[in-house]
Amino acid sequence: MLKSRVITAVIMLVLLLAALFLLPALGWYLLVIAMVMQGTSEWARLSELQGTTGKIYWGITLLLMLGLLWMDTNLEPGALNYPHLTAYLISAVLWLIVVPAWLMSGVKVKHQGLMMLVGWAVIVPTGLAMIDLRAWTPAPWMLLFVMGIVWVADSAAYFAGRKYGKTKLAPSISPGKTWEGVAGAILGVSIYVALVWTFSEEFSRLQILPAMLLTAWWWVVLAVMGDLFESAIKRQAGVKDSGALLPGHGGLLDRIDALTSTLPLAMLALLFHGLN
Repeated sequence: MLKSRVITAVIMLVLLLAALFLLPALGWYLLVIAMVMQGTSEWARLSELQGTTGKIYWGITLLLMLGLLWMDTNLEPGALNYPHLTAYLISAVLWLIVVPAWLMSGVKVKHQGLMMLVGWAVIVPTGLAMIDLRAWTPAPWMLLFVMGIVWVADSAAYFAGRKYGKTKLAPSISPGKTWEGVAGAILGVSIYVALVWTFSEEFSRLQILPAMLLTAWWWVVLAVMGDLFESAIKRQAGVKDSGALLPGHGGLLDRIDALTSTLPLAMLALLFHGLN
């Protein structure tokens, strides 16, 4: 199992880097749309949106993404993309208010209409952020930098938790996560952001990086929250993985759960930073 996970992870990383740096804008748009639609299919499964209902949900999501991206291509240079901003604000409400309350209450939500709305708030802003962050200066390094925060947090939490983990973080949702792992993630992300800010000339000129360093713990909290939320949804659905797309890893949502809670809010922070 571990060998399969490592091989799949290496292949995914190589393909992602190739796409990130080599694909033209249209190619990246199509790749992100494909990822959003795969995530939508997995969310429909977790939400028990089957048959015609699932197909309608999938189709509406596709139209929503295409509409938002079409608005993006028709903007005047330098104009603020209000539809995308609205999506990021919805994402912020979800991750800063709704999800914490959801996780603390332990309630199980079976209402399909509500699960549809939550799915859109989780998946669509993530897809938009993957496109907008790739285009943000320094492009495409900004997207890679933010994704790196999540990867470092995940890896540091794994190794710290494995060696020192004793105090369970959320045993009823994800028994393997510990507070010691969270502390390791905070330390790892702090070092990562400090190194990038110190040794990258392009990033060192961005005033937002010191703020991100000072709030490294917050990015870890968001990443953990995204992971825990998907675990709670899977537990509610009675499944181990969101899908079987990636050998040794499960579905796409299993791999991007922490990105869904971090990428949109990182893009929102950059937008507000640009307005100041």
